[in-house]
Amino acid sequence: MRTPTYLAAELRLPTNWLDYTILGIYFVVVLGIGFAARRSVKTSLDFFLSGRSLPAWITGLAFISANLAATEILGMAANSAQYGAYTVHWYWIGAIPAMVFLGLVMMPFYYGSKVRSVPEFLLLRFDRGAHLLSSILFAFAAILISGVNLYALAIVVEALLGWPQWVAIVVAGFFVLAYITLGGLSSAIYNEVLQFFVILAALIPLTVLGLQRVGGWGGLSDSLTRTRGDDFVTAWGGTGIGSDNPLGANWLTIVLGLGFVLSFGYWTTNFAEVQRALSARNLSAAQRTPLIAAFPKVFIVFLVMIPGLVAAVLVPNIGTAGSDLQYNDAIPYLMEQLLPNGVLGIAVTGLLAAFMAGMAANVSSFNTVFTNDIWARYVVKGREDGYYVGFGRLITAIGVFASIGTAFLASSFSNIMAYLQTLFSFFNVPMFVVFIVGMFWRRASMKSGFWGLLAGTTAAMVNYFWIYKQGIIDIPSDQGANFVSAIAGFVAGAVVMFAVSLFTAPKPAEELQGLVYGTRSPGTAEPAAPGDEAWYRKPALLGWGAVILAAACYIPFSF
Repeated sequence: MRTPTYLAAELRLPTNWLDYTILGIYFVVVLGIGFAARRSVKTSLDFFLSGRSLPAWITGLAFISANLAATEILGMAANSAQYGAYTVHWYWIGAIPAMVFLGLVMMPFYYGSKVRSVPEFLLLRFDRGAHLLSSILFAFAAILISGVNLYALAIVVEALLGWPQWVAIVVAGFFVLAYITLGGLSSAIYNEVLQFFVILAALIPLTVLGLQRVGGWGGLSDSLTRTRGDDFVTAWGGTGIGSDNPLGANWLTIVLGLGFVLSFGYWTTNFAEVQRALSARNLSAAQRTPLIAAFPKVFIVFLVMIPGLVAAVLVPNIGTAGSDLQYNDAIPYLMEQLLPNGVLGIAVTGLLAAFMAGMAANVSSFNTVFTNDIWARYVVKGREDGYYVGFGRLITAIGVFASIGTAFLASSFSNIMAYLQTLFSFFNVPMFVVFIVGMFWRRASMKSGFWGLLAGTTAAMVNYFWIYKQGIIDIPSDQGANFVSAIAGFVAGAVVMFAVSLFTAPKPAEELQGLVYGTRSPGTAEPAAPGDEAWYRKPALLGWGAVILAAACYIPFSF
């Protein structure tokens, strides 16, 4: 059992009127964006997908901001304090390749099929069973992840500002609820663009001042090498099979578990991310959305990893029984130690912005899936468009309240990123295997989607709760267990899909147009030859992807 995630009481920040003024201005702007976006909401497509009208640079920044939630910031800094420079793998191995793959390969299927959500694609490719199960699993996961953001927000604000947890939850929940119900996805996206720059304004001074405190990168590296060993400041040191390292994972589980299964499962099927690309004005903008987001993703790792490493130097026993500080305390501790008033207000605002961005991304994707894929499809069918806009606003409120109820499930994890990766292995990975098999294998039958999704989810949970938690197999860390769970879920889902497809009927060929690689979008005359209209025939997109992948592949080996 892990120590609860409460932050140390001594982290109270010396905030003054200037800091609160900055915070107040931010909240006013947030609500202003919500009211401004309300005027553009006339149909359900406007509310749930911004009318598919946004430019690529807007959706690209929203794409990365939706991921750069405070759970990401606190969790990756905690990861760095606990595991060291291995954190780079969550970015260069565990994000960039999948983001490029989403833009080049998968977005034509999503955007071209005109679906409103990721589960709706499964309805077109498989059947109602796969669609309903994926909708329920995604809605449940979105509320759990939104709850993580709310819980982390409450404990941070209580420790840093002295606000009671319920006050922090109510205030943040109210603002997220207000601007999403007012302006729908457009409000969430434009606020996420604002939040992206506020988050950077908070992290950059924290990183620079932290490095100054420990004598630059050389002083940081020397200190950590002396106290934690050489492997703590390298990306691949000690990752040979059978070797010990702080992460408790070898290169094979890193590449397959994180770099392929978890990464591709999250970035290509997590609707909280894909929804931003689906709101783009055309297919070209939708494809460029994750590619634009990948550029800052290459470098943001330094802004979350370095503070965690600095905290490990300044508090050598952080996260152990001999310290009042846990790994999650790394960012708040540096804020309290390093930042003057004014800059402190920006940093607090950046943290709150990050929490709200993460929560808004999950709540807006939840209301879309629940309204379109569950309520309108199976409960109340065929009503006028305005009814579903109203219901979407209602379910947004219900989603916020449900997030509050699930927030404290995260309290048993001292590293909230480990908790998030556990959820991803349960929910995103099985959905990814169903997608990838269905998109590249025409023979995958209609029934195989449901059974593959069920088998993958079950296998991941069995590995985590029984094989790992009960000690059937010794896995050194939660993160290592998550990698193994992801691999187990992927393999089980793929094997079951293959077996079920051998004994059940495939979908008729005419219904697969635009849903399987090598086929034209619906409405065209003839099926395409394999590879026709493929990504590798588009030099501009290919060039973007090549540059991003080159950076992501080169930089890790410099550590």
